[in-house]
Amino acid sequence: MSFNSPVISEDDQKSHQGIKRNFEGLNSLDSQTTSMLQETPLENLHLAPQTVLERAPKQGRSKCPRCNSSRMFYCYTCYVPVETVPTGEIPVVKLPLKIDIIKHPNETDGKSTAVHAKLLAPEEVTIYTYPCIPDYEGMRHEIALIFPGPNSVSINDIPLCLQNKSKKRVGCDEDSPAEPVLKCAKTESGSESDLGEHQFHSMSRNAPLKRIVFIDSTWNQTNKIITDERLQGLLQIELKSRKTCFWRHQKGKPETYLSTIEAIYYFLVDYHKEFLKEKYEGQYDNLLFFFSFMYKLIKNAKSAGKD
Repeated sequence: MSFNSPVISEDDQKSHQGIKRNFEGLNSLDSQTTSMLQETPLENLHLAPQTVLERAPKQGRSKCPRCNSSRMFYCYTCYVPVETVPTGEIPVVKLPLKIDIIKHPNETDGKSTAVHAKLLAPEEVTIYTYPCIPDYEGMRHEIALIFPGPNSVSINDIPLCLQNKSKKRVGCDEDSPAEPVLKCAKTESGSESDLGEHQFHSMSRNAPLKRIVFIDSTWNQTNKIITDERLQGLLQIELKSRKTCFWRHQKGKPETYLSTIEAIYYFLVDYHKEFLKEKYEGQYDNLLFFFSFMYKLIKNAKSAGKD
């Protein structure tokens, strides 16, 4: 599972020509990446119309409505669509639990797919930049960290593991906060979300798991974050093995190392089917709204380069 996450432009501080240069550079992709572009599970997703994204490259880069920076599709600093991408045309995904993303400070904002989650599920997703991590003390019995390791468990093991953690709690009272204390958050945290749909209330009413933590970084950068004392004691969950569709795959790493948005998406699909025991009908597919579109752009550019 890889946490190195991208956007299309190689240098988002430069002109729109950066996108063209990025596409030209695809001719140098290695055979492993080429293989990933040829085989994809993204074709059968239930996605909202992507017409608004198809228009954006033709119109060129646009200003962020908050910071006025020139961006394509969205501002990766303010987590909002640019002026030429109306918010009303961007889908909103309702999630059954909260998601915290801890981003490594050296992870390039413009290449991080973590921002996709914040754009598409703004009420449930919060992004922090390390060393700023929420204080989960008193809440560890209802939080899990997605990270492989010797003590990691599968999604099916979540209920029993969290129940055991709850029984071991000492000195905890019923007044424990429902939200972690936010420390050094880079941006405003998502407010408490009223899911607005009875389906999501009924699904998660009795679920012991309330929040999931993801790390957004390259594999070589994860050690400093995963060993932080504030994350110790959290239940660790390992995802099922899946092949990434990430076009900036880390050199020398297995194809099963996922980008951040892929990891979030696949976890929620498995959680929905294996933990909530509900039929999955594409409820979270729009989390890949931006990712799948960028994938197709790059795949088409790669194919055009061969002609």
